[in-house]
Amino acid sequence: MTQRSDSNARRDGPATFTAFGLAAEAERPAPGLYVVATPIGNLRDVTFRALATLAAADAVLAEDTRVTRTLLMHYGITTPLLSYHEHSNEAVRERMVLRLKAGETLALVSDAGTPLVSDPGFKLVQAAIAAGIPVTPIPGPSAVMTAIVAAGLPTDRFFFEGFLPQKSGARRNRLEALAPIPGTLVLFESPHRLPEMLADAAEMLGPERPAAVARELTKLYETIRRDSLGGLARLYAEEGPPKGEVVVVIGPEPEDAKARETDAGLDARIEAALARHSIKDAAALVADETGQPKRAVYARALVLARRSDDASA
Repeated sequence: MTQRSDSNARRDGPATFTAFGLAAEAERPAPGLYVVATPIGNLRDVTFRALATLAAADAVLAEDTRVTRTLLMHYGITTPLLSYHEHSNEAVRERMVLRLKAGETLALVSDAGTPLVSDPGFKLVQAAIAAGIPVTPIPGPSAVMTAIVAAGLPTDRFFFEGFLPQKSGARRNRLEALAPIPGTLVLFESPHRLPEMLADAAEMLGPERPAAVARELTKLYETIRRDSLGGLARLYAEEGPPKGEVVVVIGPEPEDAKARETDAGLDARIEAALARHSIKDAAALVADETGQPKRAVYARALVLARRSDDASA
């Protein structure tokens, strides 16, 4: 008589989990890879669908099995855990794909939140898709979304950057590349690098840009500090690095700052033109180059020309 594998043996009995002190049966999902969002801190922030999927899967692929085991034990889930993380190689992915091809149900989780967001799981998802295996998302908690809705900054457009480079030079270069993005920026950062990162961000993006530092989201000591980038940079320079997980949200450049920057750029163009042309010709040239109304440019050219004459008198 052929001995059944552990995964086949698990299929014979109903899978269960416990919530609110009550045991619930989990219906076995169809074979395939399930990308399951788990809590980012508070263990109660998990969906029933996520618990049912974790309970009924043949195995849970975890970034750190010790972290995920805490969640499973809390809800009375006994599904086997397998390690899958950023150092897992192609051979590991091939073994997982073979199990999926054999008709198993595998649940992929990260240490916290939604997998694949600043997380290595996308390689396994790509391999599953390439093999024609169904990939099903089980949505839920996300540190990105939790931070952005609590930051009090525009949410109509946002860009998730993840972690910036660790060294200041590379970090500043990346921040310079992010500066023109017309929306809110969402960053992850290690607590010990936060003061330096905020200082670089204030210099490269502008100290007046509104921002928020969200720490320990959904946990007991959740803290969200909102200020300008310059203000937050000064605050953490004085206090030092915070403790816990950190998400930084940076709003778009304020409209008044944009206006000042535009005015300064226009003045520089007019002054350069005035050095070579008459007021009328300089205004016409700058208006053609910038698309600004000729009457407005001419009026500004008059002001700058008088200011220059007064300074040289």
